[in-house]
Amino acid sequence: MNAIIQIGYGPPERVLTMQAVDRPQVGDEDVMVRVRATSVNTPDWIAVSGTPYILRLQSGLRRPKTRVRGTDVAGVVEAVGRDVTDFQPGDEVFGSAWAGSKATPGTFAEFTVVPASQLAAKPLNIAFEEAAASVMSGITALIAMRDVGKVAPGSHVLINGASGGVGTLAIQIAKALGAEVTGVSSTKNLEFVRSLGADHVVDYTREDFTLGESRFDVILDNVMNHPPSVTSRRLTPTGMLIPNSIGNSGGLMAGLLRIARAGLLARRSTNVQFVTCVVNREHLDALATLLRSGAVKVPIDKTYPLGDAADAVTHMLGHHARGKVAISV
Repeated sequence: MNAIIQIGYGPPERVLTMQAVDRPQVGDEDVMVRVRATSVNTPDWIAVSGTPYILRLQSGLRRPKTRVRGTDVAGVVEAVGRDVTDFQPGDEVFGSAWAGSKATPGTFAEFTVVPASQLAAKPLNIAFEEAAASVMSGITALIAMRDVGKVAPGSHVLINGASGGVGTLAIQIAKALGAEVTGVSSTKNLEFVRSLGADHVVDYTREDFTLGESRFDVILDNVMNHPPSVTSRRLTPTGMLIPNSIGNSGGLMAGLLRIARAGLLARRSTNVQFVTCVVNREHLDALATLLRSGAVKVPIDKTYPLGDAADAVTHMLGHHARGKVAISV
């Protein structure tokens, strides 16, 4: 099969190359998926760049131990392990090969292997590209809004970085939960953010939302271009700040410092809580229900063929994509 192999660290066009490799082995609880689409997420470009260098102590000093990038996947079941009973060859599925710190076969490839517990039936009314692009960003947004933020009818929600992958889906999920939503974005993306359902928009090039008088029950901060202690002042007394950024503004090291500051604030305040993307059947089924109903749509800024995966990662590195960057296989 063909796969995009990472041969080192650096610019995507230099270190990502298509090669013929063996198909991954199917474990007893795994599903082999013929990949039809995948997408680019923050861990992908971080792994490709290999910075900061301290991360290489875990990923590999000279080149990554896991050489195929990608976790989101949508495709068709090719084969199943002997203990898998809920999928069969020919089923259309979507999910994630994300395995935390463990090695993963990767999804920038024609075939991949995914634990059956991290797959669900793909909604038939959406394209493979949309399904794949929904997974990590959609589940992150779902957990942030539904589980961490406890968004309910009448909640006031602000989303900083409303035009990005997580932000675009969080707007729609918050609206589906009955919230009044304010989206913060650049001038060129204001109407785009409105089109997703935001009730109010803030142009960060002209207005600093942290200086306003409005208070919010939930602030999902996908940019963290203000100190968390300042952003949290815009919360109601029982409100929740959800930091969710390591590289959207000022570079990766700056992002890591912002996360560290948010972590210190979280130790002192119950009004700050991080969100962790946990891929399981329950979360995938909940996301599929929203996608199937049309309450949530997946905005895709651009789709690249597998052979141009390096360009897709470069696009993501620019931090200006409106919605998601997908790869068609």
